[in-house]
Amino acid sequence: MATIGYLGLGTMGGGMVRNLVGAGHDVTVWNRSAGRADGLDGVHEATTIAEAVTGRDIVMACLSDDTAVREVMLGADGVLAHVDPSSIVVDMSTISPALADEEAAAFAGRDVAFLDAPVFGSRDEAANGGLWVVAGGDEATYERVRPVLEAVSETVHHMGGAGAGARMKLVGNAVVAAQLMALGESLTLAKAAGLDLDRVLGVLAVTDFRSPIFDGVGPTVLDDDYTPAFALDLMAKDVGLIQQFGSSVGVEMHGASQAADTLAEAQAQGFGQENASALIKVIANHGGVRLAR
Repeated sequence: MATIGYLGLGTMGGGMVRNLVGAGHDVTVWNRSAGRADGLDGVHEATTIAEAVTGRDIVMACLSDDTAVREVMLGADGVLAHVDPSSIVVDMSTISPALADEEAAAFAGRDVAFLDAPVFGSRDEAANGGLWVVAGGDEATYERVRPVLEAVSETVHHMGGAGAGARMKLVGNAVVAAQLMALGESLTLAKAAGLDLDRVLGVLAVTDFRSPIFDGVGPTVLDDDYTPAFALDLMAKDVGLIQQFGSSVGVEMHGASQAADTLAEAQAQGFGQENASALIKVIANHGGVRLAR
């Protein structure tokens, strides 16, 4: 079993830490704000990044955005400054590919092995060990870390060299945003046309275009339940990264642009800390319908 320093106990981190401990790993945690380790049995809580990462086999981080990653991972008192050369650093945050590339180069400069390994899934999948990991980096490093990643995931995928995981994460999140937009527009259209939305969801659940997102989000929309599993503010951040990524490789992301506008409107209406699916309320409002039962 590995000694692990885990940084970031937000929406995803707590669940992943519990599964790492459950798999028998020795886990030390650190979070930027105090108190997030309360209720995490079997962990050691560090008060500094240096304490969390020094002497660990693996250092893992799941942080909110590029700003947090730059500070915690690359800052003057961050992981780069304190990690042992023998450690492997795994960044599981959803960040820009450019920053993932920068991290890889920075850790390589200290001869520290590094993977970018963001995850698909949200709070429930993190709690249940059912995430899907997409990793970028050296294949030998990936194989060394894979047993640890398997403790938090349903499947683990090596996507290629440094930055490939970060790139795949944004490709996947473009699909997520498109599906939420499509579900919102479809339910709004169905409601305006007088269809029974429970029956509509029943059809969506069995067709050749069925989707776990439709199955999971659809009933919660009808229940008017936007309890956050993945906050709308974070989805807005991710869609912004998708737009930047598309621009960097010369691809116009029309769907992401529409999603960004809808998410910005949702934020302006105060939905930022609700589930990302709250963007559907904006679509329904524009259609002049109410989707809740």
